[in-house]
Amino acid sequence: MRGLDSPRNGPKLGWSRVGGISQTRRVFGVLIRIDSVTKRYPDGTVAVDRLSLDIPDRSITVLVGPSGCGKTTTLRMINRMVEPSEGTILIDGVDSRQQSVNTLRRGMGYVIQNAGLFQHRTVVDNIATVPRMLGWSKDKARARARELMERVGLDASFAKRYPYQLSGGQQQRVGVARALAADPPVLLMDEPFSAVDPVVRKGLQDELLRLQAELGKTIVFVTHDIDEAVKLGTMVAVLRTGGRLAQFAPPAELLSDPADAFVEDFLGADRGIRRLSFFSSGGLDLLTAPVVAVDATAEQIACRAASDVPYLLVTGLDGRPLGWSEPGALTAGRVDVGQLLPYGRPFVAGKDSLRAALDCAVLSPTGWAVAVDAEGRAAGVVSQTAIGEAIRGAHAHASAHAASVDPKAATR
Repeated sequence: MRGLDSPRNGPKLGWSRVGGISQTRRVFGVLIRIDSVTKRYPDGTVAVDRLSLDIPDRSITVLVGPSGCGKTTTLRMINRMVEPSEGTILIDGVDSRQQSVNTLRRGMGYVIQNAGLFQHRTVVDNIATVPRMLGWSKDKARARARELMERVGLDASFAKRYPYQLSGGQQQRVGVARALAADPPVLLMDEPFSAVDPVVRKGLQDELLRLQAELGKTIVFVTHDIDEAVKLGTMVAVLRTGGRLAQFAPPAELLSDPADAFVEDFLGADRGIRRLSFFSSGGLDLLTAPVVAVDATAEQIACRAASDVPYLLVTGLDGRPLGWSEPGALTAGRVDVGQLLPYGRPFVAGKDSLRAALDCAVLSPTGWAVAVDAEGRAAGVVSQTAIGEAIRGAHAHASAHAASVDPKAATR
């Protein structure tokens, strides 16, 4: 990859010792280098074929692709659960085969689908597993476990429960906490959220992004879900069947400039919609005139009605949206909240993306999206037409920027 330091020469914050293991924490650069790695099984099956990747430090690198593309095999070669047939994997410039397997694995957290918890151990003792293996006292390991429970959003009352007493999402949080217990610089995650329902999965994804912002780990994440890859990845590696690299790029670049037909097909027909996730809603021109409070006077209702805005957004006395109404259906001082049209799902102005704003407008029965501030109070409304204009402007700006960086991009 261009623009990344050599793993041998990149700057470092220094060294810490956790459980007797030296762990380097880098400021930036390449922490893991996969160099022409192949995995060939005795029957001749090639799971990974001459794969080369530079995995940047303090980032989330996502491996994604169809079944049989070698995602999990690649992940397991990093911690030597699977040994490469050819090639080299460097961890901070050192060949992984120069370390003992146990030392290597104890410096890497590992999270799998369904958490892989010990069913006969309590939550706190599951999390404390690796620190105890490293020689920590029981009290110290449990104190660390309780600290991590709070960090991953688990109530302290769960400490003495057993895994079977937890929901799937709670078990996955325990799994993440266990992987972080000895503060490893590397976290390997093999489809950790694929066994939970979509709502829980979104929450776990958001929690992972929050944790990464706080902890700055080097995370290698395997998924078959392109939406998950785009949401989580700093870099995304798309693999073909047979373990060959198709494209390695930041999510926005992947969506805007797929390398070939295979990548384009894998991204799906709605990649343009996904790309809107990288455009901020901050530049939208929000209208505040069509917003009235539930106790609005007849004069206020009349002056806020406009021919180009067929509906008014009614808010509560606290400023939070209640619903839409045609101006003529509103009676001053006697608004029947039950007769209002639902306002759909709002977006947070400036924080959420243009994709979120467009989704809100599409879901709204009026075709207008409701923007709120961080406290949930109505900040204004915006039409699908205005969002469309903002999207065109964002695309034009992105194209101009790409052309300034790479003149050939303007012709792609």
